[in-house]
Amino acid sequence: MTHQAHTYHIVDPSPWPLTGAIAALMMTSGLAMWFHMNRMMLLNLGLFLMLLTAIQWWRDIVRESTYQGHHTPLVQKGMRYGMILFIISEVFFFIGFFWAFYHSSLAPTPELGAQWPPYGITPLNPFEIPLLNTAVLLASGVTVTWSHHAIMEGKRMEATQALSITISLGLYFTLLQMFEYYEAPFTIADSTYGSTFFVATGFHGLHVLIGTTFLTICLLRQMNYHFTTSHHFGFEAAAWYWHFVDVVWLFLYLSIYWWGS
Repeated sequence: MTHQAHTYHIVDPSPWPLTGAIAALMMTSGLAMWFHMNRMMLLNLGLFLMLLTAIQWWRDIVRESTYQGHHTPLVQKGMRYGMILFIISEVFFFIGFFWAFYHSSLAPTPELGAQWPPYGITPLNPFEIPLLNTAVLLASGVTVTWSHHAIMEGKRMEATQALSITISLGLYFTLLQMFEYYEAPFTIADSTYGSTFFVATGFHGLHVLIGTTFLTICLLRQMNYHFTTSHHFGFEAAAWYWHFVDVVWLFLYLSIYWWGS
C-alpha cells in the first residue's frame, strides 16, 4: 500500500448510496400505489430496504470515526460544514410550509369565507397541548446542551443521564402530538387550514422522530465509550439538529397555533 500523504478521508466504494436511492424510489412509488390502489407491499419493501441501508451505512461511519481513525480534525471540519449546509436546506424546506400558511392566512379568499381560520374550522387551543409540547421541547434543548457540556468536561455518567432525559422528552412530545392529532376537530382535508396545519406540524413531528433516533444512536455510542472530550462530532451533529427542531417548533407554535387561531 502507498503511504497516504494527506489528512483527507477517501471513502471506500460503498453500496449504500445505491440501495438508499432504490429504497427511496420504492417508497415514493409505494406511496402512490397505496394512495391509488390500496396496496402497501412496495411501500413496506422500500421502508425495509431503507432501514437496512440506514443501519449499515451508519455502522460503517461509526467504524470509520472510531476503530479506523479516519475522522481527522480536517475531516471533522468538512463534516461540520456539511451538517451546517444540511440544516440550512432544512430551514428552506420549512420556509415553504410557512410561506403557504401566511399566503393563505394573511389574505383569505372568498372560498375560505374571507376569514382565518376559515368558516367552519374550530382551531386547537394554543394554551393546552401545544403549550405543553413547547415546554417539553424547550426542556429537551436544555438537557441536550447539558449532555454536550458534560461530554466536553469528561463527566460520562452525567452526559448519559442528560441524553437519556432528552430522548425521553422527545418521545413524550411525539406521544402528545399523536394525542393532539387524534382529538383534532378538523382533518387534512378541511380546506387550506387543515392541509397547512397537518403538513407543517406533521413534517416537524417526523423531524422529531428522526432527531430522537439520532440521539438514541448517540446514547448507545456514549455507553460504548465512542466519544471523548475532543472527538464527538456525531453527538454535536445530533445536538445541532435537535436545536433546529426546537427553533422550528417555536415558529410553528407562534404562527399556526397561537396567531393562526
